[in-house]
Amino acid sequence: MSADRLRLNDCVNEVCPWSGKPVSADALTLYKGQVVGFCNPGCRDKFEKAVGMFEDGLEKQKA
Repeated sequence: MSADRLRLNDCVNEVCPWSGKPVSADALTLYKGQVVGFCNPGCRDKFEKAVGMFEDGLEKQKA
């Protein structure tokens, strides 16, 4: 599923994990095959950056 096809109805959460506010249709991302929602694109981007850093660190440990 591409990011432009993510739907609010498929979201696994109802509130933003960063702020606790309701999720917004313009702030969805795909994480491990699941649609995760955030209250705004800034929170979504913060999540994507954090996940990327953790995944990069895990890959470096494997090498």
